[in-house]
Amino acid sequence: MERHQRRAFSIALQLVRDENDARELVQDAFLRVYKSLASFQGGSSFFTWLYRIITNLSIDLIRKPGRQLADIDESRFETDEAQEADFPFLSRVDGADPADVVRRREIASRLQAALEALPPYHRDVILMREIEGLSYEEMAQAMAVSKGTIMSRLFHARQKLQKALAAVYVEQIGPVPNSGLGSAGDKP
Repeated sequence: MERHQRRAFSIALQLVRDENDARELVQDAFLRVYKSLASFQGGSSFFTWLYRIITNLSIDLIRKPGRQLADIDESRFETDEAQEADFPFLSRVDGADPADVVRRREIASRLQAALEALPPYHRDVILMREIEGLSYEEMAQAMAVSKGTIMSRLFHARQKLQKALAAVYVEQIGPVPNSGLGSAGDKP
């Protein structure tokens, strides 16, 4: 439990978007693990098994009548912002440019919005692969689908994120350079 509780909570929070629900869900998941430990056959990693339990409990919770997805409590971030207001040069101490801090927050906000706009099965594969670092096989076991389905979902999820974040790229980096293929009107 000590080894996996932080990752389990992070996953639950991403899925149900409410800290209290996520805490209860993780407790329920570990309780189920404890009760079913004898039936764990080791066909997958322990974390993959735990991830599947958390995912199933999250789906059950989200499907409950009257349940709506809540926004993550952003008040926990206010203390950091208040500290920056009280100590405006604090960001310079660690080498961060204040404009860069603002830019990063804006990008993070837009990335979060793009992730939230994805269907759950696309968001889940992105989180499992890019955040949790699971292999395709572990992801397939956790979602009870084939490895090919995982690869397809990941491909499409990345395409959707790329389209959703194209404007951010242009704002931060500039226009997308020519792909090298050129057009009929291009001169060498």
